[in-house]
Amino acid sequence: MNNRKCLAYDIIQFLHGQLCHGGHSPNAQESLEAVIQGLETAFGVSVEDTDLALPQTLPEIFEAAAANKEMPQDPRGPDRMPPSEEDSADAEHLKTEGNEQMKLENFEVAVHLHGKDIKLNPSKAVYFCTRAAAYSKLGSMWGCAGCECAIGTDPAYSKAYGRMGLALSSLNKHAEAVPYYKKALELDPENDAYKSNLKIAELKLQEASSPTGGRGQLGHRRPAKQPTLHHHGFQFNEQSPAAVADGRHDLWWP
Repeated sequence: MNNRKCLAYDIIQFLHGQLCHGGHSPNAQESLEAVIQGLETAFGVSVEDTDLALPQTLPEIFEAAAANKEMPQDPRGPDRMPPSEEDSADAEHLKTEGNEQMKLENFEVAVHLHGKDIKLNPSKAVYFCTRAAAYSKLGSMWGCAGCECAIGTDPAYSKAYGRMGLALSSLNKHAEAVPYYKKALELDPENDAYKSNLKIAELKLQEASSPTGGRGQLGHRRPAKQPTLHHHGFQFNEQSPAAVADGRHDLWWP
């Protein structure tokens, strides 16, 4: 993996988060957009390149360095020591607090709390997945990276594959989303949400491969009811701002 591209990707992710939720003035937002575009062009990366994501976000790396602390180990590393009973209990308490903040839509606080439970017990894939959900609700591409960490921690955790499928679908990467939905169904064959989302992704691929691209003879797109992506009994319109990037109707809890 190219370290320069990884660093550029992390910087772009941070700036993208500031652009969406930093509360900057219109002029500052234009400047941020220009910087993001410049970095994407210079390093050949974009926010969609989730394979470049590291287990820790750039603010977490900076926080650890500023506090003169040792960087957390990759939770998938072979040298990771198992957590103590006290750390495991504290992590569960933090997870509960984080879930409460999610219900209150305090997503930035939830990200912080779930980051703490990961540090205490990085062996739980659900911690990565819940933090990924919080990031997704903030419109951050770190949602995809969190799902990858969850899968790396527990390859049998079906929800991580289902949530990754949702994240990829939100980027119109339906061809990449399909195998994640299929894997989620392989692990949880009776899950109606995975079945529905898989059908939607396959339908999108068929529309994309159609000669008319879903348009009528005069080149006008035919009106149609927008499909909805489902997640454990909840649904949201795929084309709305609340789709995957915001995820307000996504059932995030474990």
